[in-house]
Amino acid sequence: MTRIMTGICAAVAVAAGVYAIDNFTGRQGDTSLLDIQLIGSASAQESAEAAEVDTSTIIEMVQGAEDAPVTLIEYASYTCPHCANFHEGAYKKLKAEYIDTGKVKFIYREVYFDRFGLWASMVARCGGEEKFFGITDRIFKQQSEWTRAGGPAEMVDALKKIGRVAGIDNEQLEACMQDATKAQTLVTWYQENATKDEVESTPSFILNGTKVSNQPYEDLKALIDAELEE
Repeated sequence: MTRIMTGICAAVAVAAGVYAIDNFTGRQGDTSLLDIQLIGSASAQESAEAAEVDTSTIIEMVQGAEDAPVTLIEYASYTCPHCANFHEGAYKKLKAEYIDTGKVKFIYREVYFDRFGLWASMVARCGGEEKFFGITDRIFKQQSEWTRAGGPAEMVDALKKIGRVAGIDNEQLEACMQDATKAQTLVTWYQENATKDEVESTPSFILNGTKVSNQPYEDLKALIDAELEE
């Protein structure tokens, strides 16, 4: 499980299997998005409040029937190995058994531990709702590759390659990656959702309004079945 630690700026530090949110500041030569601050940064929070960021423009990414009897929200980070494991395993079963059959409405919400996860989100959202989940699958499947591609520039290139494979051209990808306003809006949106749902780690789930932790698929399945029986 990857835990979210608030009260400090966001960049990843790995210790004992836990991602700690540390310092999310740009370095010379990086793209403009490196200057976007993430959760826990007082300056970012004050800036967002002053600007009164309108998060209503952010599209909720949803799979499944709108009127499904069960709603499952996942909070995940593209740089979280546990999230990648979930999407490579349990999620595929969940989709086949519950989402595609109209039993579960699945909502995916990004968590930003670091600029790299934010970049991945910008690429995943670049193709709109139609391409989002396909790109998300690729990002998680290739997580060990793009997160180890080298420096920031190489990681961006690796993410753009995933976008191109999904049919997004270079011009569109560049525009998405350079959209600092969208990036800050996503960060604010994430902060609002994580605070409201008291999300402290990833992956975390909200099942019909109740927070549940990451757990084996059979245990999650039992919880879903219990909701379906009510």
